Amino acid sequence: MSPELWQILGLYLLAVNVATLWVMGVDKARSRKGRWRISEKALFLPAVLGGGLGGVLGMHLFHHKTRHWYFRWGFPLLLVLQVAGLVWLALRFGPWPLF
Repeated sequence: MSPELWQILGLYLLAVNVATLWVMGVDKARSRKGRWRISEKALFLPAVLGGGLGGVLGMHLFHHKTRHWYFRWGFPLLLVLQVAGLVWLALRFGPWPLF
């Protein structure tokens, strides 16, 4: 895989993880204020699209959705699957360029 494709993948993963973290923070802020909430499906969507790390960080930083088993197990499982996918890509198509 060309270095450019790795860069695009890296930027995509950075963006989707930041978005997942942001959505978790917004939903936690809304829950504290008793306002309209983001649906659980909408919280899971960016995590499924590559934002597993952002979801796990959001759960811990904001102490949000930590009592729901499907978040407590789902986000870490998604993260493990996403890391495994990156490892597979690196082994199959060449290592992630360091520069």
